[in-house]
Amino acid sequence: MEIRFLLLKKFLLLIFPLIGLPGAWAEISIQNDQQYFGDDGSLHIVGEIQNNFNVPLNQIEVQAKLFSNGIMIDTVKTSSMLNTIMPQMKGPFDIVILGNDAKGVDKYSLEVSYKLTEPKNQVIDITKSDFSIDNSNNLVITGTVANRGDITANTVVVVATLYDRNGNVAAVSKTHVEPDYLRAGDEAFFFVSVPDKTQSNSVVDYSLVAESEEYTAVPEFPFSSMMLLLSSVSVYVVLTRYSSRVIVNLVSAASPK
Repeated sequence: MEIRFLLLKKFLLLIFPLIGLPGAWAEISIQNDQQYFGDDGSLHIVGEIQNNFNVPLNQIEVQAKLFSNGIMIDTVKTSSMLNTIMPQMKGPFDIVILGNDAKGVDKYSLEVSYKLTEPKNQVIDITKSDFSIDNSNNLVITGTVANRGDITANTVVVVATLYDRNGNVAAVSKTHVEPDYLRAGDEAFFFVSVPDKTQSNSVVDYSLVAESEEYTAVPEFPFSSMMLLLSSVSVYVVLTRYSSRVIVNLVSAASPK
């Protein structure tokens, strides 16, 4: 079975045979992506993967093809900072390019691969968060996260996505709760640091989401406190950005045999 994706205005409309994946009519997009140079000279390509399927995604990888003066000079990839992206939620990514190649990059294209998976219970609850600047002038987000589930949550992480005034992703950061497990009904403190001062200066909003091996959480969408399945089908999505232009692509993916 072949699945085709038509990119229109950065959205991919899933077109498939009537006998196929049930309820798979959906859109998917990469949103709010941009590139920037960090304090250490490394090139970052950051953004968010929006899941508009009615099932979660996992095994999510983002690959960037890097161009300089029209010539592809390198290919790099990274995993989504969330292991599972639930329906109607976003997962951030941060592709880091080091060395001399980073300086010459003027264009990039992004490819996303993922699989559809079974849902997790959304019972990891971020109960409190505060934004501050520490003694080293680093942006810091602290708070508490709770396990509202019935069993222990293992490998609990909190992911922060920070936005600039244009709504683009300015930076992303991820931290493990210590200890990294939460028994049913327990709470724990978390601390997220964004040491890149260049990007921290442009941040005006942020969102938080937490997950564990067993559970995930409804995200805490922009706080504005700083304005101061069931299928094993592998899907490949290609979004191409040339500076501020989006190039329309037709992408196809086949089910593994």
